[in-house]
Amino acid sequence: MQIKYNTDCRHFRGDLPCKPHKENNVHCEDCQFYDKTDGKILIIKFGAIGDVIRTTPLLKRFREVMPSKEIWWITQYPDILPNNKIDKILTLSIENFILLKEIKFDKIYSLDKDNFACALCNQLISYEKYGYGLLNGKPAPIRQSAEHKYFTGLFDDINKENKKSYLEEVFELCELKFNYEEYELDVDTSIKWDIPSDGKKIIGLNTGCGDRWKSRLWSDENWIKLIELLKQNGYYPLLLGGKQENEKNKFLSAQTGALYLGEYPLKHFISLMNECDGIVSAVTMGMHIAIGLKKPLILMNNIFNPYEFELYGRGEIIQPSKECKCFFSPNCKNDEYFCMDHILPVSIFEAVKRKI
Repeated sequence: MQIKYNTDCRHFRGDLPCKPHKENNVHCEDCQFYDKTDGKILIIKFGAIGDVIRTTPLLKRFREVMPSKEIWWITQYPDILPNNKIDKILTLSIENFILLKEIKFDKIYSLDKDNFACALCNQLISYEKYGYGLLNGKPAPIRQSAEHKYFTGLFDDINKENKKSYLEEVFELCELKFNYEEYELDVDTSIKWDIPSDGKKIIGLNTGCGDRWKSRLWSDENWIKLIELLKQNGYYPLLLGGKQENEKNKFLSAQTGALYLGEYPLKHFISLMNECDGIVSAVTMGMHIAIGLKKPLILMNNIFNPYEFELYGRGEIIQPSKECKCFFSPNCKNDEYFCMDHILPVSIFEAVKRKI
């Protein structure tokens, strides 16, 4: 049987009918949707989920400078990636490792200082590699362009002196210049919410900080004071969080009357955050979702270099009024005070008024 098929077409699958065929009943020999590709690039970025989200600005630049290349991405968090902007999204599995081993990539961007990610980069075939590989059993820069990001992640004193954002560093690692490309984040607009805000601006309060980083946890007392200030001044506070924050948010809701709709799967959580006019958060996954949704963000930060965060001119970073000695520390190291107690509710409220 002589039937033409184009394995170099972006839509061609080989195992199932392609989308243009299913939707328009076309065949390769006369297909107006033929989108010729001439190679593949691979992004290795496993996690954490917030870091996966804030790496998505690379996609726009890759499409601009390499429009004919297929973009592949391997990650632990496939659900957070924009499906229509990436040709193939892979999860970590032996099957996908076998698949990747059979492909010669044009470029591999290995963006995690992670032993397995770096080992994977070493194992795969590519004309060019960027980022990190494994050297003597440990992550190491492949090129000089990765050294700045590498060293700011290893030495606290170098990190403290750094004036580049995470995105500037990652673009530099890829030998590109960051031009304020935005995050790429899909929102399920079919999900509907009943939030009786009566026209008031909805302020999402993302109350958690994760299990690891107790040093950045804001107290219930402070959240209650902030909620009271927001309600007294005509805002509508909406409590946000996941499983870890569920009991905390139930308590805050009971104490203040602020709306809490419960914990939800990721796509629902993103949709709920999209209902907000602005977000208050510590450094969490929710912070990155807020940036991806282009929401004004009031960011509480105490243990990270503030230059790391790119808020695209839509937000404001509030830090403790007293020195925090807990740089990149999971637990507070101050003997005399807890530094997050010196981010005052009134300071957050004033920032909300300025930015939202």
